[in-house]
Amino acid sequence: MERSIKSKNAHFSSAAWIKWGLLTLISLVAGYAVVLMYANDEPVFALVTLVLVSSGVVIFGRKDTYSHRYIYPGIAAIFLFIIFPLMYTIGIAFTNYSGANQLTFERVQSQFLEQMYEEPGTAYAFEVYHLDNQRIQLHLSKGDEEFVSEPITLGQTNKKIALTPLTTEKQGKVAQIRYLVDNRDALSELSLYTESGQMLTMGGLRKFSETVPRYKLQDTQGTLLNRLDGTILKPNLEVGNYQAVDENGDFIGKIISPGFVVNTGWTNFARIFLDEGIRGPFLQIFIWTVVFSVGSVGFTLVVGLVLATVVQWEELRGKVVYRMLLILPYAVPAFISILIFKGLFNQSFGEINELLYAIFNVKLMWFTEPFLAKSMILIVNTWLGYPYIMILCMGLLKSIPSDLYEASAIDGAGPLDNFFKITFPLIIKPLAPLLIASFAFNFNNFVLIQLLTNGTPDIIGSSTPAGHTDLLVSYTYRIAFEGGGGQDFGLASAIATLIFLMVGVLAFINLRVSKRQQA
Repeated sequence: MERSIKSKNAHFSSAAWIKWGLLTLISLVAGYAVVLMYANDEPVFALVTLVLVSSGVVIFGRKDTYSHRYIYPGIAAIFLFIIFPLMYTIGIAFTNYSGANQLTFERVQSQFLEQMYEEPGTAYAFEVYHLDNQRIQLHLSKGDEEFVSEPITLGQTNKKIALTPLTTEKQGKVAQIRYLVDNRDALSELSLYTESGQMLTMGGLRKFSETVPRYKLQDTQGTLLNRLDGTILKPNLEVGNYQAVDENGDFIGKIISPGFVVNTGWTNFARIFLDEGIRGPFLQIFIWTVVFSVGSVGFTLVVGLVLATVVQWEELRGKVVYRMLLILPYAVPAFISILIFKGLFNQSFGEINELLYAIFNVKLMWFTEPFLAKSMILIVNTWLGYPYIMILCMGLLKSIPSDLYEASAIDGAGPLDNFFKITFPLIIKPLAPLLIASFAFNFNNFVLIQLLTNGTPDIIGSSTPAGHTDLLVSYTYRIAFEGGGGQDFGLASAIATLIFLMVGVLAFINLRVSKRQQA
C-alpha cells in the first residue's frame, strides 16, 4: 500500500513539474512576443496576446479554475477569430486608415525629417582610382578645386573619409562606370569631409555633394519648415496629413503624403449616405444584394422542391439514377463549377452563345450588359444551390403521412391541389429557418461574384470601385484592396460594420422563427 501511494505521489509530482514547466515556457515566449509587438507599435495585438495567454495560464495553473480548461480553447477561439476581428473592424471604421494613411504621426514626422536635399553649388564631380586589388582612392573636382581621399577599402567599418587638396599626380587606374554601378551601395555609405568641415555624400554616379535635411522641426506640435521654399507645414488632424499654412495659420494648398491615422468619428458612415459618388452605387449594390439573395433562395426552393417531388414519384423508374445525377452539382467544388460556367458564358467562344447563335442567330453580352450579367449570376447560383434544397425537401416529403394524400384522392383532388394544399404548407414551416440561413449566406456570397464577374460591368460615375454585379461584401473588398485613389480601409470597415448589423438582424429573425416553431 505504501509503495502504491509513493508511486502515485511521484507520478503527480513529475506531472506537476511538466505542467508548470510548459506554462513557464509559454509565458516566457508570449511575454517576448508581447514586448516585440508593443515595440513595433502594435499595442492592440500585444494586449490581446497578453489577455489570452495570461487567462490560459491562470485557468491551467490554479486548482479552482482547472475545471474550465475544457471550454477555454473554444472561448479563446471565439474571442480571437470572431469578437476581436469584429471589434478591430469597427474601430477602423472610425478612422481614416487607408493606403495613403497607414502610419502613426511619429513615424510620418520622422520620415519628413529624414528627407535630404542637395545644397546648391556644392556638387563635386568624382572619379574612382584603383590603387591595388582592394584599395581605391576618390578624386573630387569642382572648377579649379581638386581633392583626393585617403586610401579606402570598401566595406570597412570606418565610413568617415578625410579629403585633402590634390598636390601630386593621380595614382592608379580609373574605374569604369560598371564598377560604380556594382558598388553604388557601398559608395553611398561613405561620408567625405573637407578641411573646412563640409560633409559630402554620394548624390549620383558621377557626383558627391553636401546634403542637408529638407525639413526642420519648429516646435513640439510637429510644425515643420521646408528649407527649400520656406513653407510652413502643420499636421492637419482632421484629414491626417501635413499641409501648408498661411500667415494666419489657416491650411492652404494640397495635403502632403504620407499621411497618418487619426480618428474621424462618424465621417465614413456619413460618406456612405451623403457622398453622391458613394451613396448612389452603395444603394444600387444594396438593392441588388437583396434581390440576388431573395432570388437565389426563391429559385433554388422552386427548382429543388419540384425536383424532389418528381424523384419521389412512385411511378418513376430509375429514381436512384435520377437522384444521383441531380445531386452531382452539390458534389463538385463550387469554384470549379463557377469557372466552368464562366467559360460556357464566354461572349466570344462560349458554348451557350454558340448554341444561341446557331438557333436564334444572336450572341448575348453576358459580361457587359448589367441585366444579362445579373441573370447569369442567378442562373449559376441556382445550379449551385438547388441540390441542397432538393435533399432537404426529399427528407421532408418522406415525413408527410400518406393518409393525407389518400384522403385528398377520395375528395377528388388532383396533383396540383395536393402540392399547394398539403405538400407545400407542411414542408415550408420546417424549411423557413434554413431558407433564412440560405438568404444570409447568399447575402455574403463573395466567391461567386469574385470568380464569375469580379463585380463587372463597372458603375459609371462611382468615386469608389463598384460594379453592377457587386454584392456588398465584394464591394467592400474592392474598396479595401482595389481602390484606384488609395485603398480606403476605413470606408470598407464602415460598410462591413453595416453588413454585420444586417446579417445580425437576419440571425435574430431566424432564432425567433425557430422558437415559434418549437412553441
